[in-house]
Amino acid sequence: MGPSGANGEAEVGSDGPRQKGKATPDTLKVGCIAQVTKDGQPRRAEILSIKETKSGRQFYCNFDNFNKRLDEWVPVTRIDFDQDVEWPSPEKDKQKEAKNKKTATVSKKSQPSKKTQKKVGKREQSVVSEGQTPHPWTDFVDSQNKADGEDKANASLEVGATPNVGPDEMEIDEDETPASAAKKEHAQSFSREQEIEKLRTSGSMTQNPAEISRIRNISKVEFGRYVLFPWYFSPYPEIFGQEDSIFICEFCLSYYGDLKSFTRHRMKCTLQHPPGNEIYRDDFVSFYEIDGRRQRTWCRNLCLLSKMFLDHKTLYYDVDPFMFYVMTTRDDRGSHLIGYFSKEKESADAYNVACILTLPQYQRKGYGRLLIQFSYELSKIEGKLGSPEKPLSDLGLLSYRQYWSENILDLLLGWSETQEKCTIETIATRLAMTTQDVEHTLQALKMQVYHKGEHKIVIPEKLVQQREKSKAKQKRVIDSERIQWKPPVFTAASRTWGW
Repeated sequence: MGPSGANGEAEVGSDGPRQKGKATPDTLKVGCIAQVTKDGQPRRAEILSIKETKSGRQFYCNFDNFNKRLDEWVPVTRIDFDQDVEWPSPEKDKQKEAKNKKTATVSKKSQPSKKTQKKVGKREQSVVSEGQTPHPWTDFVDSQNKADGEDKANASLEVGATPNVGPDEMEIDEDETPASAAKKEHAQSFSREQEIEKLRTSGSMTQNPAEISRIRNISKVEFGRYVLFPWYFSPYPEIFGQEDSIFICEFCLSYYGDLKSFTRHRMKCTLQHPPGNEIYRDDFVSFYEIDGRRQRTWCRNLCLLSKMFLDHKTLYYDVDPFMFYVMTTRDDRGSHLIGYFSKEKESADAYNVACILTLPQYQRKGYGRLLIQFSYELSKIEGKLGSPEKPLSDLGLLSYRQYWSENILDLLLGWSETQEKCTIETIATRLAMTTQDVEHTLQALKMQVYHKGEHKIVIPEKLVQQREKSKAKQKRVIDSERIQWKPPVFTAASRTWGW
């Protein structure tokens, strides 16, 4: 994930001229811009936060023209104090303080009592969140025509891309509606102290995310034989933010702040695979089905782990209404976690995926496509049409578009040989996709045209050549005949929240 200034991300400190001067580790404060070493080169970075750890003081830096997920905690040794530091404007600081005091006063007056305050359900939050995510399909197609030298991740949709230092929701301009107005009023009713406490206790990232979600609290994670560097905030206990590295058991997902405790745990831990039923196995991967109600601790730990790499995940504590489908790879030591997707036990919107993630060490190896394919194979067994819950992360959006495009193209190429008439509804039924996803994909690929009074599907020769070229690469696929699974049946109690 390289620099992304070419894609329009704001430069740090672009709010006007600043005073410059020398600084020391003690005088450097939040808002300063300094020269910080990254990948062996000095780069301009803004200090967003400061914390004391066991190894000393660390500074959270947002690097100029770099994606938000590349922000990191750096020690004092990586900051060049021989160069002048740009100090934050004192006038703007005063304006911000005055604005915060005014907002806090208004919030206190306008805050309703607990009796009259209506509790917002998860489904209502999902509807509001979904309404903020458009389908910018045409932008995706246009981005494919850019120069080959561009970074693929940064050439993705600007609307779906992760903001530079913004909140953990996608920032999209929208008309003022009752739902959006209520959401804004709800967000402003939280003070900073209430916000932090809410994040620590509930794990929800939807109340005023600009306060703390932009600051990653975990610097480094040791997970099995891999060392992971988180991308985003995850609501682990506050004390873990003071550790230079945390240790997570790759089998039971328990987390520890020091090596001694973790070593003692590993000597006692007997789990060698996810605590659920194995419903699929081939020569490469296995899939396990896990009920969030029966394995609450394990599923909560999985959500905490995944939140470090997902910008839009909003729930981690209450896992009862979800089923988790975990993909692993096997060796002599056990089954190692590759990725997972979760699914509501009963979705009112017919979503077949609530949250999906491939761990960073396994990304760009085709595992994400296997997760997506497996979710649709389950939908085919259920006899339902499925679609992922919105909003998707920027990387998830790219993966789904590629999967939809490839499968629709393969189906249509086989269809043209038999000279049968095909419709969007037929394609959706064959692939277990919703008609909306099929139609938007056809429009994105410019395969849907209006000719002589009716809509027709055409396949450009360029797309056929691209597909033949991609088929030449060996890819793993799910063998549907190996799936040993029947749609589970739940009682009313098992598919509701345990509040």
